[in-house]
Amino acid sequence: MHTESYFSQYGKDFQEKIFQCLLNDHRWAAQMHEVMTHGYFELRYLKYLCMRYFEYHHKYKTFPTMSLLVTMIRDELREGNDIILRDQIIEYLHRAKLNPNPGDLDYVKEKSLDFCKKQAIKAALEEAVTLVASETYEPIINIMKEAISLGNSDTVGHDFFEDFEARFQKISRVTCPTGIAHLDKKEILNGGLARGEIGVVVAPTGVGKSHFLVHLGSAALKVGKNVLHYTLELSESAVGIRYDSNLCNIQSNEVIENKEKIKQKYEEGEFGRLIIKEYPTGSASVMTLRNHIEKLSMKGFVPSVILIDYADIMRSTRQYDSLRHELKLIYEELRNLAGELNVPVWTASQSNKEGSEKEVVGLTNMGESYAKAQVADVVLTLSRKETEKSTGMARLFVAKNRAGRDGLLFPVKIDTARSKLQVIDDLGALSIADAVQSSNNNTRSLLKSKWKEITGE
Repeated sequence: MHTESYFSQYGKDFQEKIFQCLLNDHRWAAQMHEVMTHGYFELRYLKYLCMRYFEYHHKYKTFPTMSLLVTMIRDELREGNDIILRDQIIEYLHRAKLNPNPGDLDYVKEKSLDFCKKQAIKAALEEAVTLVASETYEPIINIMKEAISLGNSDTVGHDFFEDFEARFQKISRVTCPTGIAHLDKKEILNGGLARGEIGVVVAPTGVGKSHFLVHLGSAALKVGKNVLHYTLELSESAVGIRYDSNLCNIQSNEVIENKEKIKQKYEEGEFGRLIIKEYPTGSASVMTLRNHIEKLSMKGFVPSVILIDYADIMRSTRQYDSLRHELKLIYEELRNLAGELNVPVWTASQSNKEGSEKEVVGLTNMGESYAKAQVADVVLTLSRKETEKSTGMARLFVAKNRAGRDGLLFPVKIDTARSKLQVIDDLGALSIADAVQSSNNNTRSLLKSKWKEITGE
């Protein structure tokens, strides 16, 4: 379809003048480069020129003049074998130089956004046809949404000096607490994970990621928040029992026999609503979750926080050759979901092999893809040695935190029988050096004595 014999309603003359506008008005070009790609042009020579134009801007953060552009491409054209393309570029640039300011450029600028939108929609339709042919349907809705929404924003950014007063207006940060006072402090999470943010709990297998997510969900329920919990490993009933254990402070193996006590607790308490939804491992994509959330909204349920146990075993909406790229896409889509719904999203991630052998799990220990850490607003890690498993002792590390301080380490007790996590208050935050030496006999004795004070055991 994209041949020189085919032109949309914005034909050859219009497209040539768009590029002239880019060359003549760099302030306008700075606005358009956010919505325009070289692929929107239907003539090969304009595709080539636009590509080189934006490549220069990406590298040097400014736009080339016509003379500089000619200098950039002169050697490429001289050495290239595509004589037709070379002649077309020379002929076009010659005409543009002879008539640098045709009278209708203002009209072209006015209509350029509409041109970009139509070209984006056309490209999306072509991609959709390809996806349908391969029986890949889920990404189509997102592709079309992105194309249709192109350029909908009324602003191209924050004008620093013109919008001076706006920077000093109080912006409320609505958060969902973690239920861990040490983390919710002002200097750390400042109340918890905020709307539109994504938090990740990283730990080796068997340390307590799933229990921690239940703890986070329970903390939200206790303050009247609506919780949506997706489970991709455990059954809905198994996760439900963990919530019963946490909310009613009853060991999970005693939940069944305490049915009436639990029922009374819920009747007397003022909890938010909890929806637990199970999907088989590898079956649910972010699109699956989005469709489910839309169904819930029609029934009057709007989540205050979303928990996903866990993102690493979700299905990507697009197939890649490597798991690393698929995981990156999943986390990026989750970040977009959090932003669209304006809710905090917590998930978990398995640490890599090196993480299971470390005293303190760090960002580099996020399994398969470090890009997951780049997407997240908050990354918390859990780590413990085999010798600590029987005691429930572990270390909680604030590995990343956009809202405040990070690099903090807390000794914790993970109560898997009640799906609770408790910081050992008297010890406070430890340095990493302290944690590394935690196998030292003196430190071990200190932890044991503090543990006895708290538990009475």
